Amino acid sequence: VELVESGGGLVQPGGSLRLSCAASGIILSASTMGWYRQAPGKQRELVATITSGGSTNYADSVKGRFTISRDDAKKMVYLQMNSLKPEDTAVYHCNAAYGLGAYWGQGTQVTVSS
Repeated sequence: VELVESGGGLVQPGGSLRLSCAASGIILSASTMGWYRQAPGKQRELVATITSGGSTNYADSVKGRFTISRDDAKKMVYLQMNSLKPEDTAVYHCNAAYGLGAYWGQGTQVTVSS
């Protein structure tokens, strides 16, 4: 199983970024996918998840600003992030819950700063 994130970078407050996660080695349509983030000195926290049926769940801190989506045919998961704030700065990791396993990508850095 391999998860590869992309799309991170430096953005000004109020800006937008779209993160992508390319999955291989799993049946994406049978997986619950998620995005988590870890800021320096803090624990990794849930950002958003999407089930195989398309149900979504968001952390309160990102509701109304972030949108998770998936394209099972392309084996891709996305996180659209709008109205970014400095406190969104973190390494963002893609997660797959597939079968009895949980898999993680290496992460992509998102920095929100003026």
